[in-house]
Amino acid sequence: QVQLVESGGGLVQAGGSLRLSCAASGRIFSINVMGWYRQAPGKQRELVAVVTAGGSTNSADSVKGRFTISRDNAQNTVSLQMDSLKPEDTAVYYCNGNFVLRDGRTYDAWGQGTQVTVSS
Repeated sequence: QVQLVESGGGLVQAGGSLRLSCAASGRIFSINVMGWYRQAPGKQRELVAVVTAGGSTNSADSVKGRFTISRDNAQNTVSLQMDSLKPEDTAVYYCNGNFVLRDGRTYDAWGQGTQVTVSS
């Protein structure tokens, strides 16, 4: 129904920056919300940042002031600019979106995940 393709993960030193991008495609009529979650080894998946259709954002306290989420409605993409990275930001980052399909149904989709590793 909807496919999410992520890009931009990798290895960076502490204090460095990375930018993640996620492109949505498929039978999309509209997008309710898109965002990023992460899962570190041995931990539960947690919200990083989300952006609504209206442009409102919400982010985890641990990333406030360091990560910025943005969205391009025309391109159905969402990006996460990650600055001042810390070793504790190391995780697999997943793109997530909630969509309204062309047939009127809502649909929740996940990307395949992209690894972010921050070395100390």
